[in-house]
Amino acid sequence: MSDVLNPTAGGCGSGNCSCKSQAMQRAAENRVPFDDTDFGTPLRHADVDVTLEIDGESITVPAGTSVMRAAIEAGVNVPKLCATDSLEPFGSCRLCLVEIEGRRGYPASCTTPVEAGMKVRTQTDRLQSLRRNVMELYISDHPLDCLTCPANGDCELQDMAGVTGLREVRYGFDGDNHLKDKKDESNPYFTYDPSKCIVCNRCVRACEETQGTFALTIAGRGFESRVAASENQPFMESECVSCGACVAACPTATLQEKTVVMLGQAEHSAITTCAYCGVGCSFKAEMKGNQVVRMVPYKNGEANEGHACVKGRFAWGYATHKDRITKPMIREKISDPWREVSWDEALTYAATRFRQIQDKYGRDSIGGITSSRCTNEETYLVQKLVRAAFGNNNVDTCARVCHSPTGYGLKTTLGESAGTQTFASVGKADVIVVIGANPTDGHPVFGSRLKRRVREGAKLIVVDPRKIDIVDTPHVKASYHLQLRPGTNVAIVNALAHVIVTEGLLQEQFIAERCETRAFQQWRDFVSLPENSPEATASVTGVPADQVREAARLYATGGNAAIYYGLGVTEHAQGSTMVIGIANLAMATGNVGREGVGVNPLRGQNNVQGSCDMGSFPHELPGYRHISDPITRALFEEAWNVELQPEPGLRIPNMFDAALHGTFKGLYCQGEDIVQSDPNTQHVGAALESMECIVVQDIFLNETAKYAHVLLPGSTFLEKDGTFTNAERRISRVRKVMPPIAGYSDWEVTILLARALGYEMDYNHPSEIMDEIARLTPTFHGVSFAKIDQLGSIQWPCNEDAPNGTPTMHIGEFVRGKGKFVITKFVASPEKVTQKYPLILTTGRILSQYNVGAQTRRTENSRWHEEDRLEIHPHDAEERGIKMDDWVGIESRSGQTVLRAKVTERMQPGVVYTTFHFPESGANVITTDSSDWATNCPEYKVTAVQVMPVEQPSKWQKDYSRFNSEQLDLLRKRELAATSGK
Repeated sequence: MSDVLNPTAGGCGSGNCSCKSQAMQRAAENRVPFDDTDFGTPLRHADVDVTLEIDGESITVPAGTSVMRAAIEAGVNVPKLCATDSLEPFGSCRLCLVEIEGRRGYPASCTTPVEAGMKVRTQTDRLQSLRRNVMELYISDHPLDCLTCPANGDCELQDMAGVTGLREVRYGFDGDNHLKDKKDESNPYFTYDPSKCIVCNRCVRACEETQGTFALTIAGRGFESRVAASENQPFMESECVSCGACVAACPTATLQEKTVVMLGQAEHSAITTCAYCGVGCSFKAEMKGNQVVRMVPYKNGEANEGHACVKGRFAWGYATHKDRITKPMIREKISDPWREVSWDEALTYAATRFRQIQDKYGRDSIGGITSSRCTNEETYLVQKLVRAAFGNNNVDTCARVCHSPTGYGLKTTLGESAGTQTFASVGKADVIVVIGANPTDGHPVFGSRLKRRVREGAKLIVVDPRKIDIVDTPHVKASYHLQLRPGTNVAIVNALAHVIVTEGLLQEQFIAERCETRAFQQWRDFVSLPENSPEATASVTGVPADQVREAARLYATGGNAAIYYGLGVTEHAQGSTMVIGIANLAMATGNVGREGVGVNPLRGQNNVQGSCDMGSFPHELPGYRHISDPITRALFEEAWNVELQPEPGLRIPNMFDAALHGTFKGLYCQGEDIVQSDPNTQHVGAALESMECIVVQDIFLNETAKYAHVLLPGSTFLEKDGTFTNAERRISRVRKVMPPIAGYSDWEVTILLARALGYEMDYNHPSEIMDEIARLTPTFHGVSFAKIDQLGSIQWPCNEDAPNGTPTMHIGEFVRGKGKFVITKFVASPEKVTQKYPLILTTGRILSQYNVGAQTRRTENSRWHEEDRLEIHPHDAEERGIKMDDWVGIESRSGQTVLRAKVTERMQPGVVYTTFHFPESGANVITTDSSDWATNCPEYKVTAVQVMPVEQPSKWQKDYSRFNSEQLDLLRKRELAATSGK
């Protein structure tokens, strides 16, 4: 055994135990692309080819290819166990040994690079004996429960025992072993059974290399070695973020999903796209009949490359939660009990009420809101319904309250309302600037990519009022943290630009060739003014001048520099101005139009980009073309067989104001909870109460539905076909894996409502809707379901000029032709601190919860975050007599609420922070109507407040509790009536 225990080189291979032909057959049966990367390290690109001999057959591969991968290319499967294609070879399993003529020992094929003329033998009697002995040692310390093991049929250890011909184990179980090691069941989604652990290190390396959390280690030495979470803590108490990378990497049942333990192995799968954040991760939904067994991140998913986060990987149980609304319901007044009715009656009722309202108050008295959680096709149909069936342009989307400034700012400067790069592009960045975003919480899969690049040597600049995770961790540290005061973004971006201009750091040639000369000169003169210097702005921003100067120099001279930004940029009174300022910086330094650079908005919800693309704004048709343009309007009029109104309709805030003025009386709201997510909750509630017909289409009785007169059951992403478009403009397929619980997918419900209104929509499948979108939208001309199935995904623009899509935008020239610099004058937020309201509140998200929490609150994710907390700096807490976990009242000019305190130095003095995932917290009761000057995006990030200890809930919370109780009681009355009726 000495040759095996001390090989020339360690490692194994790809981490897939089945042979290639079997995998190809399974892929064909499941109608999914064959994932060839499961089989060994992918071929490395090289200018030189190497020819060698494997088992007597000649094979030519690029230089740098491993012997194992070369063998796979030659059709030879070398046994392997301890590594996967997503991890660097490690060298512990000792199974992928080969013989190489002229070399001593038995080198590991996965870590041995090919050489010209090399003669390799993968199958000899000696190798078979060595591999069998290795497997015997593994099995001797492994439970003999293969028939009852949850991994039965999906266990690499079992498979390799068969491959090596192991039929019996000579070593007894009376001596030292790990068979009675205690399981760790603390994590709600997976179990850790150390008795099955073979100490292959795959989980540890996945946590390090893929996730970048470093939560797992190998504790102990020799025979006592075992995987440990943090300092030998239970998984639930450790630093583990439950991304599932360790579970995916484990070759045995040591780390196993509890759903697999409960339901058994899946029998078929389908590739679909996650319905959480804007990263757009691809997953294999593994199924038993119509039941999801597990969601496995798809290795060929270009947005995530086989990685996931706790939400997409595990938090999908809401799709079959008992709270799902499964029957249509109607009521005359919101004080009436709900009445369960048929689909026909509900749709007829809604259509009749809408027409009666229009007859009484006029054509413009109703409108619709599209969803950033629904598919492109469904969003397209809702805006079409409003324009064609309602006869007006009163349509808007939740992107209004998150990324509408992105559309305005990037369209103005660069010519297109979207980010410029792929997520993978960050791998070529030398300097990464993160502004107003918290990627490890809000976009965790991209956050892992970013952390990996920083560990590889890229420099990181963080611009954020809070000390977010990536500012300073044991493995990632920002070079600069510009901890500005909320509301001073534009002052900071002007100060950065001032340094770049006045210190001669401009990319003059890029600007001369690619940008409008006069606009640049005006901008250069503006930012050069002394008032924009870091020294002059320091008193406004709170950021020392020397930090700003050093950060500006690094961004301008550090190589490829990429900016990633989030809602901390857009959700301000100067949100659009700040987006313009970011684009100015990128153009001034030539950081646009190639990999590793760019201006990259991190979209919050799964289809925020798509909802904007599909024409959800009241002034734009699909493809960002203004409704007033007669040529564009004529194109849609011919296709839709209607006359369209040339004037823009109402934005969401305008709808609320018009409702309170008595001129807006009806709303169709698909898949958005505007009561919880929009600012100034009491204002929104009053507006909805004043309406005569609200139709809500959703999967749960959300906060908005409590004001509804018609409740139409919605469908989850598992119950529909279609596409989502992520933050990198990537259009990916959503595939139905289970029938809609309520009978219809969302797109079908919109069609039925249109027909009830007297407008015919004729589609048999969402692919036909996409075909219409492609015909009418220049950037989508080349998009079809067939092409997406062929390519895996497509990044728009996809048309005659770019038939396979456009990963990187603005190469050679900007979409608008010449880039346009725009002056960005800093204007202080109208929300100002005073003696009465001396603190600034800002808001955001947390890893385990999502948006308004309707989905994640109905999963085990609430084990990590069960309530919204108010983060406050120790100094501010001490001044007010506030201790950790105390109840505190937060009062603004808009209202009051009560939360528990979290005293933390993540905050700077004078600033407090909370999330908005739980409706009872009333986070948006205290946010105000202040909004972006160009787009009406609310200024969630700047609210002047006072915080004091309290002993009871706020008046709003008491009223909310009463109203919520009444609405739930009305729902129970409906349930009782339905039961007695049966």
